Amino acid sequence: MAETLLFEVGVMFAAIAAVSFVASRLSVSPIPLYIVVGMALNQFVVGRLDLPYVHASDFVTVGAELGIVLLLFFLGLEFNVERLLADRQRIGTAGVVDFAVNFGVGFVLGFLLFGGVVPAMLIAGIVYVSSSAIITKTLLDLGWIANPESGPLLGTLVFEDLVIAGYLALVSAILFGGGSVGEIARSLGGAFGFILLLVLLVYFGTAALERLLETTSAEYFVLRALGVTVLIAGAALVAGVSEAVAAFFVGMAFSSTSYAHELEESLSPIRDTFAAVFFFWIGLVTDPLSFLGVLDLVAAAVLVTAPAKVVSGFFGGRAYALDDRRSLRVGLAMVTRGEFSLILGSVALAGAGGVLAVQTAEAISAFAVGYVLVMSVLGTLLMQESKRFERFVTLD
Repeated sequence: MAETLLFEVGVMFAAIAAVSFVASRLSVSPIPLYIVVGMALNQFVVGRLDLPYVHASDFVTVGAELGIVLLLFFLGLEFNVERLLADRQRIGTAGVVDFAVNFGVGFVLGFLLFGGVVPAMLIAGIVYVSSSAIITKTLLDLGWIANPESGPLLGTLVFEDLVIAGYLALVSAILFGGGSVGEIARSLGGAFGFILLLVLLVYFGTAALERLLETTSAEYFVLRALGVTVLIAGAALVAGVSEAVAAFFVGMAFSSTSYAHELEESLSPIRDTFAAVFFFWIGLVTDPLSFLGVLDLVAAAVLVTAPAKVVSGFFGGRAYALDDRRSLRVGLAMVTRGEFSLILGSVALAGAGGVLAVQTAEAISAFAVGYVLVMSVLGTLLMQESKRFERFVTLD
């Protein structure tokens, strides 16, 4: 079966390469296309036609896990604790507005759609968090990264990442803690205990990480960075903490070293490769027919949550004293959803059969994929066409 597996992996990478070429030609985010091509090649599409399909093999599944780890590692690498603390007041104001509006809207929407607190929490997380990866890439593509609106955008994304770190620990404890209050409390305590160790690593581990990365060999440099990151992420998963959360804190720890820029340059191709595998895997395990049962949920969520993000993002821009035009750009950019929403959908699926019913978990997972497909495209288009909307606001 080894030769078959290698062929399937080859098909996967060839498909990813092909759609990335299409995305670059169309100047759109490749993420939706990665998901779509994954669905096209899975057992639910070509498999139903009795044609060979790509299996969700251990290689693909672990590759997807590595994609999650590296995506979140880079988010942590984007800022250091000193910079965060220096701008904490404006970040806090914009972040609290963003959380209050969007998590609140998502929780109410989730409760109305599914009638339970746990599903409502999952839906709230899915619709709350914007896509750091897609937004940052689009900022670079449009040249906004040097503009004033990049401040509130990146600050709010950092706030969301920190909130999601605690949120993932809480949700994981609820889904995998066994259901009883005592079991959830023990699981939650262990999770936050591990996070505390990661926080200590961020504050006190800089010198050790600095010495670890001291080498003239590019090969050893990459291997040491990956060794630390993947090992800690794997240990976190064993301890009941999301590997994404652990990778985020490891990235923060490395951001305080003098090698942050070198890490970005060396690991970016590896990150992009396995991130593509992650999005492909999302499509690979998704039955397109499952969307038929959640189309109404996706439509309702888009109609409610897209305007909510625009409004909260606008006021986030105002917290940074931006004018109306640039504040509107912040709101339009924040509409984009992506990797974290998909991660939460996969967490829901992994927790099926416990406190979360299997049918509900499958519906939430399908909802997350459909929602991200729409919102990633919509958010990118809103950023690219922002001038069409800016004329409707009054400059200060």
